[in-house]
Amino acid sequence: MAEGQTTRGSGVSKRGFASMDPERQREIARKGGASVPSEKRSFSQDRGLAAQAGRKGGEASHGSRKDDAPPPAE
Repeated sequence: MAEGQTTRGSGVSKRGFASMDPERQREIARKGGASVPSEKRSFSQDRGLAAQAGRKGGEASHGSRKDDAPPPAE
């Protein structure tokens, strides 16, 4: 086992977000949501920009389905 990594009796690591106390998880999550000022949240200001980013991400992960589709059967 890696040095400095303690485990519980079941062999599960005590490290990581999921093993934290639920109140501590909420405290950390709360900070993450408030870390960016609202004027810097471009997606909340411009829905079109958010939609464009979503399309771009979908194309990157799934490829462009329009180009991959076989021609229609006659």
